[in-house]
Amino acid sequence: MPVKNRVAELLPEITAWRRDLHENPEILFETHRTSAVVAQKLKEFGCYEVVTGLGRTGVVGIIKGKSNTSGRTIGLRADMDALPIHEETGLDYASKTPGAMHACGHDGHTAMLLGAAKYLAETRNFDGTVAVIFQPAEEGGGGGREMVDDGMMERWNIAEVYGMHNWPGVPTGQFAIRSGPFFAAADQFDIYVTGRGGHAAKPHDTLDTTMIASHIVLALQTIASRNADPVKQVVVSVTSFETGSKAYNVIPETVHLKGTVRTLDLGIQDMAEERLQAIAEGTAATFGGTARVDYRRFCPVMINADAQTEFAADVARAVSGDCAEAPLVMGGEDFAFMSNARPGAYILVGNGDTANVHHPKYNFNDEAIPAGCSWWAEIVERRLPAA
Repeated sequence: MPVKNRVAELLPEITAWRRDLHENPEILFETHRTSAVVAQKLKEFGCYEVVTGLGRTGVVGIIKGKSNTSGRTIGLRADMDALPIHEETGLDYASKTPGAMHACGHDGHTAMLLGAAKYLAETRNFDGTVAVIFQPAEEGGGGGREMVDDGMMERWNIAEVYGMHNWPGVPTGQFAIRSGPFFAAADQFDIYVTGRGGHAAKPHDTLDTTMIASHIVLALQTIASRNADPVKQVVVSVTSFETGSKAYNVIPETVHLKGTVRTLDLGIQDMAEERLQAIAEGTAATFGGTARVDYRRFCPVMINADAQTEFAADVARAVSGDCAEAPLVMGGEDFAFMSNARPGAYILVGNGDTANVHHPKYNFNDEAIPAGCSWWAEIVERRLPAA
């Protein structure tokens, strides 16, 4: 079964939806326009029920099949939010919002799931119920957690859930997936270093926080190189180094470090948190200063269930002819909150030879739309075969 004919017919319409979303990006939970557009289209498609305000600004549309002897509900999830990046694509439909752009393709994910929803609402060639889930705040806001905490799974008795992300470097419309741990847990930390400020010409009268913090930044890399089992993955990145002074001749009283820890194993995650705190406090104490650590476990490991992954791969092969083995990804994906709540699978669809996600010149490839829509629709028709 290649791309569905009806989906191919809808390509110009779905592309127009996608480009409108691209032109009007919204960040985190502020997806008010996007959510309203999604809800309106779901109502126009004839969804049995359209619920807004889940997870603050999330939207869920319920589509009933021709029959419901199975009594099962499948969830299909797309993310809606953009990133705080200034777009540099030069497209005629580039972002009209300064400092915001769809640099990760969530505009494409939303448009593809809307396309699948329109097809499923027209045909209803399945036995059971589909919940199409449109989630805000995937980019660091925990929108997936918020929707789950709002009781989404229980409200519609969702049995399993499927998600998709475009992937630059994979041929357009081709798929890749892996079973088990797939995307990493994404933790966040703040380290507040305190010393004694003073004149830069008199360092002996100070406790130099920039020097202390620099040693902490370097020492944190020993978590990966000397504390972790070499065959297990861990990434520790300090992403911000802020001092309490902007002057050239002042040694600051305080330094604030921010960063992230990525792991795929709970034991390594525990170790990384423990060592990060010990290294920061111990290094600061060595030089006579102090360090306070605020460590937050934000997004868990995103795990693909074996049975759902095998099924998702079979559907991908039916749509595109092949499904590759995806690599482990150290990026976080808060679909993890949904796949922790219910068994599920998350797949990559090729975006072709494009700029990478989170780059100011990235753009979702509209040629991937037919494959993505067809995969979601076929997931439903095969998992809930018509009676």
